[in-house]
Amino acid sequence: MEDVMKEIKKFNEERDWDKFHSPENLAKSISIEAGELLECFQWDGSKFDRQDVCEELADVFTYCIQLAMKLEVDPKTIILNKLEKTKKKYPVDKAKGVSTKYNKL
Repeated sequence: MEDVMKEIKKFNEERDWDKFHSPENLAKSISIEAGELLECFQWDGSKFDRQDVCEELADVFTYCIQLAMKLEVDPKTIILNKLEKTKKKYPVDKAKGVSTKYNKL
């Protein structure tokens, strides 16, 4: 992850784009790119272009990583911390094989 973060930082520095990357703008960009990812599956979710999906997914990841960097948080740490919380909300014995929301288990 560290090498990816360095490449993103370098890319933005070379273009002097960091000044546009406020937490608010990055959060907006994540939402916009997530919409573009969803658009890949519009009308018929079984027929999608894998390359288009991968490119939109990469955009979402890139903006998420940039937001983590801007907030000075480690993506790996926050993901693993959240996963631990989610494990408690969805214990295997109640959640395995079902898509029920945690408060209905």
